[in-house]
Amino acid sequence: MANEPINDPESDDLFEHYRFVADKGQQPLRVDKYLMNRVENATRNKIQKAAKDGNIYVNDVAVKSSYKVKGNDVVTVLFEHPPYEYLLVPENIPIDIVHEDNEVLVVNKPAGMVVHPGHGNYSGTLINALTYHFENLPNNSSNRPGLVHRIDKDTSGLLVIAKTEEAMTHLSRQFFNKSTEREYVALVWGNVEEEEGTIEGNIGRHPKNRLQNTVFEGDEAEKGKPAVTHYKVLERLGYVTLLSCRLETGRTHQIRVHLKHIGHTLFNDERYGGEKILKGTSFSKYKQFVENCFKLLPRQALHARTLGFEHPVTGIVLRFEAPIPEDMEQCLEKWRQYAKHVIE
Repeated sequence: MANEPINDPESDDLFEHYRFVADKGQQPLRVDKYLMNRVENATRNKIQKAAKDGNIYVNDVAVKSSYKVKGNDVVTVLFEHPPYEYLLVPENIPIDIVHEDNEVLVVNKPAGMVVHPGHGNYSGTLINALTYHFENLPNNSSNRPGLVHRIDKDTSGLLVIAKTEEAMTHLSRQFFNKSTEREYVALVWGNVEEEEGTIEGNIGRHPKNRLQNTVFEGDEAEKGKPAVTHYKVLERLGYVTLLSCRLETGRTHQIRVHLKHIGHTLFNDERYGGEKILKGTSFSKYKQFVENCFKLLPRQALHARTLGFEHPVTGIVLRFEAPIPEDMEQCLEKWRQYAKHVIE
């Protein structure tokens, strides 16, 4: 919708993101003045600094503060250190608890729920819910109560929460040492040729689109951080493939970026272009079929299904699974039927 901010809850914690689409009849107006009219509590100095740092974009191109915004321009701005981020208000939001003991909590996060407050999402998050239901959760290094790791807003699945300082330290060390087990199921565009494989590629912020991450290779590899994803084919469904992905590292958007890098963007991943029909026929019936699948699964097709870790006190290895959620399962079933009856 024109002139409505779309805040990004998933990207780097150091930034607050806003995106506006200028009205069709927008008269030319300096971008700094345009943003001052639309971002609450944004001072001229704050906007000027964002421009100087190369953090104001129009149609995905960095611009100076003197750029004149025109009709239908897409204006994106990144501000450092989002305000209000740590003003945490407990909220009585239901939590799907898979496991609980004195030290740890394992929850199954629904798609659409942001993990922690920030970037314009200061309520309705998992952390808002946790602080209501549980007292004295330990803070991590970023002052996030109980949080050891996170998953994207529109990714569903399992998260472990630390209930004590000892558990926080122990679990954080496991994630750092890559000794945890994390498996995701992902529906991707295209027929993945190999039955299984490993994707290695340093991941960092995209130089032209700061709301995306990308893989840096060769001489540019140092611009990103090392990332490793192992995948295995679960089902071949014609123009899409269901994969099991196991993380060796935990970079932001890692699976989404790595799979796009090898030419298999996540199904309906709007951030990375998966909301377009990337494989298949040009027939109108096929287009309608895919649109119906998008309606059933209005998010990226990614679910954190398996989580395994060593209990911080007992030392016992715990392993949990969360079934594929209904929206993703319904979409898969449509593709199964399509592959069975249409593709030879």
